[in-house]
Amino acid sequence: MVIEVIVQTFLAFFAILYITRLLGRQQVSQLTFHEYINGITFGSIAATLATDVEQRTWQHFIGLVLFGALTFLMSYITMKSRTISKVLEGEPVVIIQNGKILEKNLKRIRYHMDELNEILREAGCFSPNDVEYGLLEANGKLSIIKKADKRTVTVGDLGLVPSSETIPTELIIGGQIIYENLKKMKIDGKTLMNNLKMYGASKIDEVMYATLDHDGNWYVDKFDDNLAEKLDMSEDNKGV
Repeated sequence: MVIEVIVQTFLAFFAILYITRLLGRQQVSQLTFHEYINGITFGSIAATLATDVEQRTWQHFIGLVLFGALTFLMSYITMKSRTISKVLEGEPVVIIQNGKILEKNLKRIRYHMDELNEILREAGCFSPNDVEYGLLEANGKLSIIKKADKRTVTVGDLGLVPSSETIPTELIIGGQIIYENLKKMKIDGKTLMNNLKMYGASKIDEVMYATLDHDGNWYVDKFDDNLAEKLDMSEDNKGV
């Protein structure tokens, strides 16, 4: 029985090592709630594979591989479908705007003021009044844009009157147009394509990510980055 446990432990260890390598390299702080629960379940199946000698090893191993395959499949689908991604992984929620707490959004995500104050302090703010925009990300982390006169080495200290900073509007994600944002920015298809062509994109599906801010500044990133030399951090210079 001891030998069986040793063999199963080795099998579980290397199986979970290989499968998790395939699934990605996100840190715990970057995981969405769905991914976090998947990780716990994945580890539980591996632990059962390592220690359960009452059932056949291959039964647990098949379950582990199948669960890994389903997780990989859902990750792939969420990259291809904006709608499914929003359902499974969630999306950022604005909870502070111009120093005002948006109570309805806070209630929708089931956050209390104590929790909000805690993550505000972690972000370096001790009052919502210091925040221009506060977005709660899908992984529970708060991203903030401080008011212009509250930033480190502020322009307020220099006696200048800054212009308000706004959040760029996402127009394209993963080759898919976000039509509601296009309508909100009052941009038609022809205007969109004309601006994309300025960045070397002739078709929508060539664009990985595109945004536009209220000052008219575009950001366009294509799937094909066309870099003369790509930075490679691997020791063998072959990538991973």
